[in-house]
Amino acid sequence: MNKPSLLDFTQKELFTLIKPTFRVKQIFGWLYHNYANDYDEMKNIPKALKEELAEKYIVNPMKIVKKEESIDGTIKYLFELQDGKTIESVWLKMKNEEIDCDGNLVHEAKYTICVSTQVGCKVGCSFCLTAKGGFTRDLSAGEIVAQVVALKRDNDHKHNRMINIVYMGMGEPLDNLNNLAKAIEIFKEDEGLAISAKRQTVSTSGLSNKIDKLGEMDLGVHIAISLHAVDDALRTELIPMNKAHNIASIIEAVKRFPIDTRKRVMFEYLVIKNKNDDIASAKKLVKLLTDIKAKVNLIYFNPYAGTTYERPSKDSMVAFQEYLINHGLLCTIRDSKGIDISAACGQLKEQTQKEVS
Repeated sequence: MNKPSLLDFTQKELFTLIKPTFRVKQIFGWLYHNYANDYDEMKNIPKALKEELAEKYIVNPMKIVKKEESIDGTIKYLFELQDGKTIESVWLKMKNEEIDCDGNLVHEAKYTICVSTQVGCKVGCSFCLTAKGGFTRDLSAGEIVAQVVALKRDNDHKHNRMINIVYMGMGEPLDNLNNLAKAIEIFKEDEGLAISAKRQTVSTSGLSNKIDKLGEMDLGVHIAISLHAVDDALRTELIPMNKAHNIASIIEAVKRFPIDTRKRVMFEYLVIKNKNDDIASAKKLVKLLTDIKAKVNLIYFNPYAGTTYERPSKDSMVAFQEYLINHGLLCTIRDSKGIDISAACGQLKEQTQKEVS
């Protein structure tokens, strides 16, 4: 039986499990400020309490088994969980550190962590390598939290330095909604990592009913919709789940979702050569997003061995972007990160399994 991790609990929950309560604050500091891997690292916690806790709870529910680093600073991690299953997380450098001519720090480097929420995935997107392995299980809240703690520790990123989290690794976040919501709350804890909701983005392939449930929770997070197509025929080819949650139902759910009036809903659009990279698709996308305060993020498809889909040309990407901008949509092209390593979601896991077998 796998033991629960201390990372599975909010501070309030730990107050009910551990006495006296001041020890909870100390343990919370060891977990989220010092990134303790085990009880031995918790120097000011009595031996008897550590032994008592160790019988019921582990500290870290996973270990790094492999990582690949790109020349652009992207680091792809493969974690092994207690049951031997593996998941991926990604450390993304979004902006370099800037130093002025006098040697003073103008601003620190900015990072985003891409987090997995499941072992495998149920959605079965035809372009996604994670789907090839099928679905195994949901991650616990602690297994979601542990990814961020591990990456911050491995990159010597202090607890009080800002970080962005995007839930768009392996798995469909809204398929694991309760554990996702709990992890979001744990990240927000003031005496923990204190990662505000506005720095957390849930990326979903479009479970329209669960978009509504997430909205009802009013967690304050941003939402990103993996749209990828402008008509149901192509979207069903790319995302078979579209049969149950078609484009119209997703757009209506997005319109109901509570967002900060200063913010926009992100629509992710994976661009695939000769599939959805033409101006006719751009025209339909403009029409589709009318009446939504939207931002479109165009993403280059990252090819992997065995896929029939191809990476679009830079010219077609720019032409698509310019059409959207010229017709009133805010649009960016996502820089391809980690293109020289196992960048596609599920690629490092797949590659490692082949090496072992």
